[in-house]
Amino acid sequence: MTVPERRRLLPLFTKDVRHANRSSMTCRFRCGNACDHPVPNQSGNEYLGDIVTDAVASRRGVLRAGAIGAAVFGAAAAGVASATPAFAGDGGDGETPQFATPEGVTENDGRLTFRAVPPNTIDAVITPNGYDHAVVIEWGDKVVDGAPDFDIDNQSARAQKRQFGYNNDFVGVLPWGYDEDRALLVANHEYTNEVLMFRGYTTGDVAPLDQIEIAMAAHGMSVVGLSRVEDTGQWKPSRNRRYNRRIHVGTKFEFTGPARGSALLKTAADTKGTTPVGTLNNCSGGVTPWGTVLSGEENFNQYFTGGDGVPADQKPFLVRYGIDTGKHHAADNRRFDRVEERFDLTKHPHEANRFGWIVEIDPYNPDSTPRKHTALGRFKHEGANAILAKDGRAVVYMGDDERFDYMYKFVSERKFAKGNSRKARENNLRLLESGTLYVAKLGYTSAAEIDGTGKLPADGQFNGTGRWIPLVRGTESLVPGMSVEEILVHTRLAGDAVGATKMDRPEDVQPNPKTGKIYAALTNNTDRGKPGKAAADEANPRNLNKHGQIIEITEDNGEQTSETFTWDLPIVCGDPKDPSTFFAGFDKTKVSPISCPDNVAFDASGKNLWISTDGNQLGANDGLFAVPLTGPERGFVKQFLSVPFGAETCGPWVTDDTKSVFVAVQHPGEVTGASVDNPASTWPNGDYGKPAVVCAWRIDGRDVGV
Repeated sequence: MTVPERRRLLPLFTKDVRHANRSSMTCRFRCGNACDHPVPNQSGNEYLGDIVTDAVASRRGVLRAGAIGAAVFGAAAAGVASATPAFAGDGGDGETPQFATPEGVTENDGRLTFRAVPPNTIDAVITPNGYDHAVVIEWGDKVVDGAPDFDIDNQSARAQKRQFGYNNDFVGVLPWGYDEDRALLVANHEYTNEVLMFRGYTTGDVAPLDQIEIAMAAHGMSVVGLSRVEDTGQWKPSRNRRYNRRIHVGTKFEFTGPARGSALLKTAADTKGTTPVGTLNNCSGGVTPWGTVLSGEENFNQYFTGGDGVPADQKPFLVRYGIDTGKHHAADNRRFDRVEERFDLTKHPHEANRFGWIVEIDPYNPDSTPRKHTALGRFKHEGANAILAKDGRAVVYMGDDERFDYMYKFVSERKFAKGNSRKARENNLRLLESGTLYVAKLGYTSAAEIDGTGKLPADGQFNGTGRWIPLVRGTESLVPGMSVEEILVHTRLAGDAVGATKMDRPEDVQPNPKTGKIYAALTNNTDRGKPGKAAADEANPRNLNKHGQIIEITEDNGEQTSETFTWDLPIVCGDPKDPSTFFAGFDKTKVSPISCPDNVAFDASGKNLWISTDGNQLGANDGLFAVPLTGPERGFVKQFLSVPFGAETCGPWVTDDTKSVFVAVQHPGEVTGASVDNPASTWPNGDYGKPAVVCAWRIDGRDVGV
């Protein structure tokens, strides 16, 4: 493995384990100590023995074609000639041919050729022998023209709105015209850790207001132009900042869909309920086949105060979303309400309803207004990933990242329009405004054999059937007693009402662009099987589940729009020596230990699943893993890289040419007791920890992984 030179000696830190192996500091800043509070899902849904009896086009290829159309449309909208070669990549003749689908990708049998990185606690990014890596961009780097150089002792909200935000999570790399040596990076900035951002920070109650304003500006998203470094897999920010953009808590959005204008979304500042301001806790996301980016608003509940002063009839809805209605605010609340009173629910009880959505941005039009799509429902969205059905409709898969919450699917009413015309672009930008929203209900083939230990059933697999239960179809409510607006704003309650299956924190839910199969990361659930809580079932087979699992879903008849499916668990994570683990039947003595899967991605062949982890419970740093999905080595999990001490591996993204792998290194050194002056990590610059995006590549220039 490749081990960078170590920098200055750090104080001795140990990771104080709380929930799911996260440090107390991570629990505080990431989700507002969610696990210290009652599980929001207190519904009595069935969870055991619920037998269900009701019986793809390549995303990457379509994306590249759609992205060119996006660039052309965006140029015209911004007053730039669409024939400009640097913009549309058309050579100046006005013709923009469709990009080819990645048929030229070197085929392989899915065998991963790199030597696995061993588990470690090194404060560095570690890659396999024969690979190199570099930081692409880090917190505070310039994004928008006019941004100053970063100085941790001279920060301002004005500067941060022009600089790369904090705690990068999702990364997507989109084509920039025909030029294979340029790309657009889109990154989420999930949350801030003020203790690691400001010297001497204690709580939001007493923090200087300018620090709160900086933290607000450090949330959101960034769009950054990239350039390839010579003929390698390395990338760096481009000098051309034409499309660069920062989106933050102060950015104006638009609501779309059936709940737009609902009374549930109206506030004193927005009496029409159509124009929310800002986005928060953007976790994962996805790139659509039409060249936009989707981003999920996750743990938004932690930013609000005043839950105790909300009218009594509204409190149950807030509680279901994890908002404390028993006191004004927690002692460690960031206190955004000290800067903007809309975050005080006593004064603005509907403001929380304006977060928890799927955001869509157009990276090719920096002047466009980002949108929040109400048709996709409101919950703690990990992210959203789209694929085109055979009939051209867009299908989006989503997970609600909470203990005992649900998986969802959306099928658009409109169909994808091919080509690069303005009309096609306008159609595709409206695909997510109307359609059918579903929630998943699973059935089991070996329910009687599940005892909570993770013991494999006699048939040798965890599997079953399932169906997608429709909640809303267009403007029609399919949940008795709830209006369309109520279903879309209080989607969790709709899922409760129809008996959706309680899962172990469904995070990233992604369709394989080659096969159409869906893979979801179920991170963990240490409450599974506790008294009064849902017990193990075949899809969530372990009580006190510390390590998580991967579920594979196959839509019936190969139709993404199907309302029925089959499923299995190809991977049940943990130490391979643990009898409760499972790796698709592969020899467990050969696989890498893996714990707490968070996000997933595919390489261009569709034969390998790449898995990033969050909160490794096996005593080592988090990492990025790869596993073949087909062939004799299906289930052969191998660790590709590890991230620095105290960090989480986010992203990931494998480029279409398979020459580069991107990951977001989030919260390095986020360990209780650490601070700017007493860092637990000095990655990447040797002084204090800074979140950053990293790319890795093979030194010999060949495809990564294989």
